[in-house]
Amino acid sequence: MEINGNLKGKKIAVGLSGGVDSSVAALLLARAGYDVFALFMQNWHDVTGTLHGECEWEEDRKVAEMVARRIGIPFEFIDLSDTYRHRVVDYMFSEYSKGRTPNPDVLCNSEIKFDAFLKAARDLGADYVATGHYCRKDVTAGPDGQPVYRILAGADGNKDQSYFLCQLTQEQLSAALFPIGDIVKPEVRRLAREAGLPSAEKKDSQGICFVGKVDLPVFLQQKLASREGNVVEISRDFYDRLTEQYPGYGTAADMDIAAVRPEEVKAFARAYHYRESDGKKIGTHIGAQYYTIGQRKGLNIGGHREPIFILDTSIATNTIYVGEGHEHPGLMRRALKVNADEVHWIRRDLRMAPGEVRRYLVRIRYRQPLQQAALHCLDDGIYIVFDHPQRGITPGQFAVWYAPEDMEMLGSGVISE
Repeated sequence: MEINGNLKGKKIAVGLSGGVDSSVAALLLARAGYDVFALFMQNWHDVTGTLHGECEWEEDRKVAEMVARRIGIPFEFIDLSDTYRHRVVDYMFSEYSKGRTPNPDVLCNSEIKFDAFLKAARDLGADYVATGHYCRKDVTAGPDGQPVYRILAGADGNKDQSYFLCQLTQEQLSAALFPIGDIVKPEVRRLAREAGLPSAEKKDSQGICFVGKVDLPVFLQQKLASREGNVVEISRDFYDRLTEQYPGYGTAADMDIAAVRPEEVKAFARAYHYRESDGKKIGTHIGAQYYTIGQRKGLNIGGHREPIFILDTSIATNTIYVGEGHEHPGLMRRALKVNADEVHWIRRDLRMAPGEVRRYLVRIRYRQPLQQAALHCLDDGIYIVFDHPQRGITPGQFAVWYAPEDMEMLGSGVISE
């Protein structure tokens, strides 16, 4: 375990969820002799649309209490359900209503764990908050000599969770600790078993942060009413007629992106929005707001040799556009845009200036292999042009960029198109 900075005399609150990762984070801090207490937060009561039992959070709390007793640290409880609903769930509903696909886990970290939860921990006397994220943090000196905090990818490439922290600020990072960031998951399990922690064999949580696995249409129907609309299929050869106006679709993988001139970047990132006349109706659906680009399941439409995938949705006309095959050209795009007001630099001292172009490693979803790309800072935002076409670029999700030299996560932004 590596923890930078002198923590002597400081109090650390561990966000103990009942899972093995946060349990081992607490274990390592306690063994190192730090002043540690466990803080369990409840963030969700409603079970509408969830695919687990009503008492899952109660079971998590019981396990977390047993872990705290086993380690020998105090246990505290806090209910942040109202804050979570306002800052995370309402954001989800709003984004889906606009036809965008949000990532609530990213907002859960920036708005809850390292904001509302951090404030609650400080009210209980904590100086730092520790979590079980698989990522690393260190500190360097900025241009003015003041400390600058860095997030680096976790040592376990299969579990690196830095992506979910892509909206944190320097102030939030200054109070954050990630005790398991430099070890791998099998080692975490081994440490938990050897210490006899009740969470040692507990399965990793899945689904929406603090809500769990959900039937998304049922969950969203709490606020977004269902409405029948058309499913329209777009053929592969449709894109032969689009390449001049929309060069970012179906571009050859061996294209030299260094040859893309700044004035061409916007054309590469421009998304095509279909009309029903572009294809043929093959079925109906229950509401365009319930579906997302790249989705395969949930359409219940047969008669195809290969699976069909969602290429685009239109909230205005309540239409879903689909294409047959995993490599359908409508799923493959070369570039994306992040609007200027939705660009977030973790390293504000490394912000790009208008007209600047830099090479970074980029991912557009959690656990996606990092992709080589060029970032173009233009007047209206950042445009990311990839070396190779990307499958399922989805508005509302986060694009995150890393320095290739040391895997430091530098910034992120919401994909606008």
